[in-house]
Amino acid sequence: MGTSTVGAASGYRPSATLPFAAEFRRQAARRRTQLALGFMVLLPLIILIAFQFDSGGDDDNGRGEFGSLIEFATSGGLNFTLFTIFVSASFLLVVVVALFFGDTVASEASWGSLRYLLAVPVPRARLLTVKLLVALAYSGLAMLLLAGTALLAGTLRYGWSPLRSTVAAELPAGEGLLRLLAVLGYLAVVLLVVAGLAFLLSVTTDAALGAVGGAVLLWILSSILDQITALGALRAFLPTHFSTAWLGLLSTPVQTDDVVRGTISAVGYATLFWALAYWRFTRKDVTS
Repeated sequence: MGTSTVGAASGYRPSATLPFAAEFRRQAARRRTQLALGFMVLLPLIILIAFQFDSGGDDDNGRGEFGSLIEFATSGGLNFTLFTIFVSASFLLVVVVALFFGDTVASEASWGSLRYLLAVPVPRARLLTVKLLVALAYSGLAMLLLAGTALLAGTLRYGWSPLRSTVAAELPAGEGLLRLLAVLGYLAVVLLVVAGLAFLLSVTTDAALGAVGGAVLLWILSSILDQITALGALRAFLPTHFSTAWLGLLSTPVQTDDVVRGTISAVGYATLFWALAYWRFTRKDVTS
């Protein structure tokens, strides 16, 4: 029998069940994946078209702490990309990441296919790991599609110009591109909190919409609590407290203190939520 698992058929290898590529293709065929990725490509184009109908409401662009980002958005492809990331970071990307992670296990349970996957048999830890990696891959792909489409469309329309922002001197195009990549990387790390929370809710409920909506609502709640200054130092423990620390990556010189704190916070929360998800799923009775 060699080293095969006790009680299993000869040649059975748990690590060979549910390959990453098979699950990736399976998720690619789902309508929600196609719509989510398609919207990531469509949004920059919608913004670009909207700017073409702007006949000169520049006076409104100066309002608000980040109002000048709107003013700079049409001054080059890098600036257009920065604007697109800015308007997407606080809600749209949160929803998309929550969708990919909250729909992983809960959707299988709601369809009644989860118990059949486990009966293949796919070990529970392996099932979760593959689904987690596929959700990470699609979330990363969504962010790259959003930024890549914005950069391509913005450059074709407004040209290749230095990056400008409200917190930094004008940055050469090459350095500006690196700064934008750093911003995107930090946002990906921050959104790991949403990923972990949605994943935990996904193994807890059979309702995918509940898992997705729950993660988004808790993120919004954390954002609201972070605005309450009376909480004082307690705000630093909220997962959203450092969500805008990416602005420091655009400053001159670069400010990384909050970026480091935000990274530690996000990784810590995500690790906790994922650990709880594994603990819960490997012990629950799967009846659907």
